[in-house]
Amino acid sequence: MRSLSKYVYAAIFAVLLLPVQPAFAADDLKSVLAKLDTAAANFRSTTADFEFDSVQTDPIPDTDVQKGTVHYERKSTGFQMGVHVKEVNGKEVPKVIVVSGGMFKLYDKLPDQVTTSNKVSKYESYLVLGFGAGGKDLEQKWNVTYLGPETMAGIKTDKLQLIAKDAEVLKLFPKVTIWIDATRGVSLKQLFDEGQGQSRTCLYSNIKVNQPLPADAFTFKTDSKTQFINR
Repeated sequence: MRSLSKYVYAAIFAVLLLPVQPAFAADDLKSVLAKLDTAAANFRSTTADFEFDSVQTDPIPDTDVQKGTVHYERKSTGFQMGVHVKEVNGKEVPKVIVVSGGMFKLYDKLPDQVTTSNKVSKYESYLVLGFGAGGKDLEQKWNVTYLGPETMAGIKTDKLQLIAKDAEVLKLFPKVTIWIDATRGVSLKQLFDEGQGQSRTCLYSNIKVNQPLPADAFTFKTDSKTQFINR
């Protein structure tokens, strides 16, 4: 379940240890969190292109790059996430990850296999990190430190360091750093420390907020030969 939970988080997050920067005024953090609360109140959906760069330094150096599109939707009835992986390390490797109603589903098209788990509901609220999460949501789940402003791709972002309050999440990710556009409530970059020499960096571009989502945002097609695995 530890590896499965990491895969779920990795669909939305990236990993990297960063040095702690000089402290900023507490008012700076309050201002950012207040902006996130305002953005969250108006948030309905997001679509973005992504690049997930996984790095392993121990025991054998290795890098894995995934590219595709991700969709988020939040309604009064709950939260949905759909990650559509198009390529891995430059090769076409179609996969779809859907998190909805406390269920996690991974459809791996090439082996025509679906892996399902209902053990992710506890972590579902963490998946909105940087995509529709309000300031109060962050403070409830994380110890938040403001690391200052930074411009990415011409967009002003605020850099936040997050340390999980939940012991199980902390084991998965000792530290999370995000670069967030607080006005829109979306992340442009996320860096996560997975420990044991592993890290992942997620870059998001072409971000569209509160626009219609494609019909297959949270679905995938199977056939009579599809194998189903429950965990």
